[in-house]
Amino acid sequence: MDRHLSFSVTAEESGRKIEEFLKQKGCSHHVLTHLKRTERGIVLNGEWAYSSTRLQSGDVLELWIREEESSDQIIPAPLPLAIVYEDEDLMVINKPADMPIHPSINNHDNTMANAVMYYFQEKGEHFVYRCVNRLDRDTSGLLILAKNMFSAAVLYRQSAERKIHREYLAIAAGETPEDGIIDAPIARAADSAIMRCVDFASGERAVTHYKRLLYSEERDCSLLQIRLETGRTHQIRVHMKYIGHPLLGDFLYHPSAMELIQRQALHSWSLTFAHPVTGESMHFTAPPPMDMQEVLSEIAEILQHVEYLALSS
Repeated sequence: MDRHLSFSVTAEESGRKIEEFLKQKGCSHHVLTHLKRTERGIVLNGEWAYSSTRLQSGDVLELWIREEESSDQIIPAPLPLAIVYEDEDLMVINKPADMPIHPSINNHDNTMANAVMYYFQEKGEHFVYRCVNRLDRDTSGLLILAKNMFSAAVLYRQSAERKIHREYLAIAAGETPEDGIIDAPIARAADSAIMRCVDFASGERAVTHYKRLLYSEERDCSLLQIRLETGRTHQIRVHMKYIGHPLLGDFLYHPSAMELIQRQALHSWSLTFAHPVTGESMHFTAPPPMDMQEVLSEIAEILQHVEYLALSS
C-alpha cells in the first residue's frame, strides 16, 4: 500500500533539518530508515533530498511511502467487519464481542485481523495489520487500525502518551456510588496465568474513573461511564470487582452473574484522537450491542444526553 504525503514548511519551522521536522510530526526511526532507503522517498521542492538537509520557509516536503509486503502469516477470512470510518491513513472498527484482535495458538482464523486481511485481499491491496489499541476478546467496541507505517508511528506515539481518549460503558452488579476514582495497583494473580488482582505490594499503578449513569432497581445493576488513566490488563474488570461491583457476565471475575448476559458487559463506546497526518480532532461513538441493551433497555435514551468527555476534565 503506497502513501504520498506533502508538507508545507512554515516560517517557524525554517532552519530545521528534514529529519528533525519529521520526528516532530511523529515519524519514528523505523519510518525514517524506510524513507531513506526508498528511491525518491524524501523529496524537497521536487528534488530527492537527504534527511540532513535544512528546510526553508515555503519549501514543500514530500514523502513517498511504498509498502509492498503484507501480513502474510494472517489467514484472510470472510468475517463480519463493521467499519465506522476509513481514509488513506487509518480505519476505525467497531469490534463485536467474541472476536480476538490478533491470531493466537487457539485462534487462527476467527480474529479481527483475519477479517481485515480478507477485506484488503478482496480489494487487491497489500496490507500490514497494525492495531493501535486493544480490547479483550469479549469486550466490544471501537478500535483504530493504521493503514501505513507513518500513521502507525504517529498513532502509537499518541497511544503511549495517553492522547488517544477512550470511554467505556459497563454494567456492574449492584448500586455503585454516583462517581469515583479507583487508584489500586494491579498484578497477575499468583494461581492463574490469565487473571489479575489488586496487589498493593507488587502491582503496577492503575487508575480508573467512573460515573454512574443509571441504576436499575429491577435488575440490581448500574450502567457506568468509565475512563482509564492507565491501561493495565483487565483493569476495569479487576477494579470493579475490587470495589464490590463486578461486571455482569464476567466469567473470570463474577462467574455467578451470567444469566443476563453471556460475556462481560463492557463496551468501548467513545474514541477521540488527533488525525495522524492532518492533526484534525477525530471523534467517534458506537452504541453498545444488543446484548447490553437487552439488559438495560434505557441505554439508548441515556446516551443521547451523555457528554463524551464528561470524565476527561
